[in-house]
Amino acid sequence: MSHNSFGHLFRVTTWGESHGPAIGGVVDGCPPRIPLAEADIQPFLDRRRPGRSKFVTQRQEPDQVRILSGVFEGLTTGTPISLLIENQDQRSRDYGEIRDRFRPGHADLTYHLKYGVRDYRGGGRASARETAVRVAAGAIARKVLGEGVTIRGALVAMGGDAVDRANWDWAAVEENAFFCPDRAAAARWEERLLAARKAGSSLGAVVEIVAEGVPVGLGAPVYGKLDAEIAAALMSINAVKGVEIGEGFAAAALSGEENADEMRMGPDGRVRFLSNRAGGILGGISTGQPIVARFAVKPTSSILAPRRAVDRFGEEVEVVTRGRHDPCVGIRAVPVGEAMLACVLADHLLRHRAQNPDAPAEARLPRN
Repeated sequence: MSHNSFGHLFRVTTWGESHGPAIGGVVDGCPPRIPLAEADIQPFLDRRRPGRSKFVTQRQEPDQVRILSGVFEGLTTGTPISLLIENQDQRSRDYGEIRDRFRPGHADLTYHLKYGVRDYRGGGRASARETAVRVAAGAIARKVLGEGVTIRGALVAMGGDAVDRANWDWAAVEENAFFCPDRAAAARWEERLLAARKAGSSLGAVVEIVAEGVPVGLGAPVYGKLDAEIAAALMSINAVKGVEIGEGFAAAALSGEENADEMRMGPDGRVRFLSNRAGGILGGISTGQPIVARFAVKPTSSILAPRRAVDRFGEEVEVVTRGRHDPCVGIRAVPVGEAMLACVLADHLLRHRAQNPDAPAEARLPRN
């Protein structure tokens, strides 16, 4: 199996399975002399960690990260940074009933047909457990981007119930278990998700990620478009079925006049946009406005309701998926989405510097 790496100059490779002894990864291309310690990574892993509330899987994993290489005396050396996270709460017996059965909505069937073998314990390599390493890599990417770039994510819809953007408060995101910026919506979701969990069902969600302070000029035409690579990175997250940048699909309902982000000149020589329907990217290149991306996460496929399926012997069967699962996998996808956006931006920042070493730090136009 190949394709376990992503990125170009800032390149991340992950390894490991859900019920193996550990998961880990290698971050290659991180510049030298950047302060980095395990304590810089751990807070981001704690936000994604299972068992942190009653609304996520109750698998108890501390997700303590260890840096094995690439750091000396508190600074990155420019060599590959190896990361290790031990698995400590595997319960493989929960999956004994489905070792020969293909669960609907999972990668069981396709893995078996492609490779002729699959790790049925928690989905093996297809498990969202792998995303912990992405979050760790994202913490390193934030270091590369610097303190001037802020990346934040929020759950903006659950089970078809969307937040009221008039109530948006970033402070609320860290106050509830849903990463929800609307306190009233978070209260509704609590009742709804508890009911779904009690019924053995699940709900889908929409996650929005916003990056502010991104410099002008990241991305390149034609096949290195920043929005294209952001979309690919977010689409690679488990259970994601759709991605949009800026207005996204809603732009198709607008007129040309409504969709155009008009511009004016600021007194400092910077271009000022009057709106941001493009989501901070034009022609695949960042404009300096906030980059806004959203992705849709399907309902968790592991549910207690019997579903019709087949087994590896070609027999038609029914499958009930037991074990510890997220009733809404979109919740813990928020820090994963942040990490993937951070990794893409760090990669493009390094590529921009390599191709344009003399580019000004701030993009301004001359004033007559």
